[in-house]
Parts: sequence; C-alpha cells; structure tokens
Amino acid sequence: MLGAGPVGENVADRASRTGLSVAIVEAELAGGECSYWACMPSKALLRPGAVAAAARDVPGVSAPSIDGAAVLAHRDEVVHDWDDSGQADWIESTGITLVRGFGRIVAPRTVEVEATAVSRVEDDASSASGDSASNGSPSNGSPSNGSPSNESSADGAPRTLVARRAVVVATGSVPRLPDVPGLLRAAPWGSREATSVETVPASLVVVGGGVVAVEMADAFAALGSHVTLLARSGLLGAMESFAGEQVAESLRGAGVDVVLGASPSRVDRTDGRVRVAYDGPDGGAVVEADEILVATGRVPRTTDLGLEAAGLPADALEDLPRGLGVDATGLVRGVDGDWLYASGDVLGSIATTHQGKYQARVCGDAIAARFGTDEREGVAAWGGSVPAAGTDPEPWTRYASTADGPAKTQVVFTRHQVAAVGLTAAQAREEGLDVRVVDVDLAGVAGGYLMGPSYGGTARIVVDEARHVIVGATFAGPEVAEMLHAATVAVVGEVPLERLWHAVPAYPTVSEAWLRLLEGYGL
Repeated sequence: MLGAGPVGENVADRASRTGLSVAIVEAELAGGECSYWACMPSKALLRPGAVAAAARDVPGVSAPSIDGAAVLAHRDEVVHDWDDSGQADWIESTGITLVRGFGRIVAPRTVEVEATAVSRVEDDASSASGDSASNGSPSNGSPSNGSPSNESSADGAPRTLVARRAVVVATGSVPRLPDVPGLLRAAPWGSREATSVETVPASLVVVGGGVVAVEMADAFAALGSHVTLLARSGLLGAMESFAGEQVAESLRGAGVDVVLGASPSRVDRTDGRVRVAYDGPDGGAVVEADEILVATGRVPRTTDLGLEAAGLPADALEDLPRGLGVDATGLVRGVDGDWLYASGDVLGSIATTHQGKYQARVCGDAIAARFGTDEREGVAAWGGSVPAAGTDPEPWTRYASTADGPAKTQVVFTRHQVAAVGLTAAQAREEGLDVRVVDVDLAGVAGGYLMGPSYGGTARIVVDEARHVIVGATFAGPEVAEMLHAATVAVVGEVPLERLWHAVPAYPTVSEAWLRLLEGYGL
C-alpha cells in the first residue's frame, strides 16, 4: 500500500479483513494531507469566521471578536502539532505494518522503500532507546502475520517489499503552479503553507477561483488579513453558476477584494513584500501584499513512483499526468497479472477525501474478496461474489464505485457554504437527459428567517423528467452543508419525487426547503 493518508488507510484496513497481511508505506505523516494540511486544519481556520458571521446576524447578540492566536492554537490541537503517533498507533492496532519511507515500484509486485526525513528521525529515536527498527520484520520484506511494527531501514539503505497479491497506489495529489514569470522566486504559499501558518499576514493575495482559493480567502479575511482574490474567470466554475456568484458576494461582504477575469503576468518579492502584476477586466493592474497563496488546482501524484516498471501500456504511461485509469473495483487497467490497484486523488477524477475513502472501501473489499482466505467474524457478507479481475462489477454493489459518476458530493466551507451532489443542470443536459430545474430562495423558508435577517441562499434540484428522480442538487447559503446528505440519499436511491413528497421536513428548519422544492415542481 503506497500512501498512508485516509484513502490508503481505508484500503489497507478493508483489505486486511480476510486474512491478508498488509504493509503501508508512507514518506511523510501517517494520516496524510487531509489530516495535517488540508481538510482538518482548513476547517479549523474557517469555522470561527462562520460562527462570528452567524452570531452578528442574530438580533440581541453582541458582536463577537476573533482571537487569531487562539484560532491558530486550536488548529495546532486539531492536527496534533503535526505529530502522527496517534495515527501510527491506530495502523498498528489493526495488524497492519507501517513502513516509513518513499515507496517506488521497481518490478511487478515489488516496491523499494527509501528512507525519508520522517523515517530517519524514527530510526534515531529507536537507536536511542535501544530498539532495532527491523525487529520482527519478515526476511523477504513482505509483512508478516505476527505482531505489527512501525518499520524503516535502520541504516538508511533502501528496503525491498515484495507483495504476494497486490500493490495499491494511493499517493494523492500535489499543487499545480501556473507558469508566471517570477512566481517561484517569490516563494508562494501553497495550501500547506496557508493551513500551517504561524502568523496571520496583514495582507494576502490569493490566486485561483476554486475551493481552496475561496476557502482560504474567507479564512484569512476573518483572521484579519486584507485579502485580494484574483480569479481567471468566475468562482467555483465546476458547480452551478449561482453558487460561485453568491460566494463572491459573500467574500466581498467580508472585505475581500474579488477580482474576476484576472490573470497574473508577473510576481516579484522585494524587501519581504510581494508585488503581483495582472491583466484584469480593466487592463493591467498591480497589487501588493505580504504573502501570495497560489491555489490553481492539483494534479495526481504519479511521478517518480516507478509506474513504468509496473508494465503499464504505452497509452496509460502517456496519460499518467492526468491520473491512473482503473475499473470500478480500483484495478488499474492493462497491467499483466491484475496486481496493481489505485484509489483517491491519484486517479485524477475526483479530488475529495470522502470520495477517495469511498473508492478505498470498494477497492479494499475487492482485494480482500479476491485474495483473502479467512472467513472472519465481523466481515460483512453483503454484495454477493466479487467479479473476476477485469470483469465489470454490478453497479451499486460493494465491489463497484458507482457513485463516482452520478452521485459524487462536494462541500465548500466558506461562511456562505456550497453543498452539491450529482450533476449540474448543464452536465445533465450534456449527458442527453431531459431535465427540469427547480430553485427555492432559502430566505423564504421559516427556518432561514429565524437564522437572522440577512440569511439567504438558494436550493436547486435537477430532475430527470423521464424517471421523475433527482439527478443533482446544489445548496448555497450559511450552514447548508448539513442539508446535503438528504439529497445524496435521494440521488443514490433514485427516489421518485412522488415518494419523496412523503418525507415530511420538520418545521421550522431550513430543510423545509425540500417541501418548497417539491411544491415548485408541482407536487
């Protein structure tokens, strides 16, 4: 298992449940990007601004203030001060062997692990305590069925692991930097630097219009930075257009200078200040700030993994920058012997932790069923027999990541949140569906009115007219993330609107928007 982030951990855990011995290789921190530099710390930075905004909108509540130092201290608690010992202990408690270092495929089913800074630190600690890091390691480099261990090569030499059954790639993704003169020399922040910041800058330029860009613009504005957001086009372009428009309005209300149609042409850092020249809607312009955050997307982490040695066909090797191609069980296509699997961001399709973990559960279950031998108590038996490698599984079974297409979910945690599942109206029409769109103003719902005088937003459903089922839903507004799962159940379950009409929303909640949506459809 290459990668001990949430995706890798889930594959390893599920794959180990039918008697397979599993090793997981990690070059950095066990728990991965989400735990230490993405999902968790970013939400810890975002939550205070959202709470303060909600409180300010409630009559009779004194205006709250935000203590930036306290917010950063809480962020440190959330990421356990970037100490992964708790995650490492959990991995060991499951019987999985954690191998510290950078893993690279060097032959079919064979991974070479080189020591990294994390593994060398652990080796030094083991030596100081008199323990050998190689105690209990199997002679052939494969994980044993004995006691798990937190292993690395004590002398720093590469270590070889040979898998009897499968190798899984779950190495995630890395930020993509645009080719702008001077940008690299200006030492730009990526998402890691933004979420692990020690001091809030007085001013910040954010380049990008996607999820990371809008979330970090929102977070740093709440923490007291003067933020300028430069986006090449509209915000959140992959979602319904009203979502990005409302987030832009919310950011401007929070004091962010949102400049749409802006492309940086040069970046310079002088005397600790960043100067960004850009081509904007009104011609050339310049903005200066203490720091610059570049959030222009991510690409699958497929380089330097030795995938050439895995026997991928030529066309797959050419496509590696766009991600690994897999079937619905996570099996990489075109590799002789059907031993290579992949899940998560490295596929290049959906870059969210929750969808990657979903893929991981499917992949781990398929591996456990195809290669495991034990019938262990507590192992779920639902889903029928696993399909043979290379055979398409039945949709909506435990061996098929069917939801990756029609039911993927996403939440943007700006104070004006966006939550979406399935297809946008435009995507549905591109797929040839005859759809009808119904919108509801959340300010007109009793629960929204009670949230505060300024509360507002939009709920939208996209209905397949041929089947009378929802194929997409988007909510935009404060705290709407918690409304998403009901829509997800409706999409995954393909619940007819006539049956959904009988799901009575509680009054007075914002969820009463569901009743208004169905009434708007004509029920």
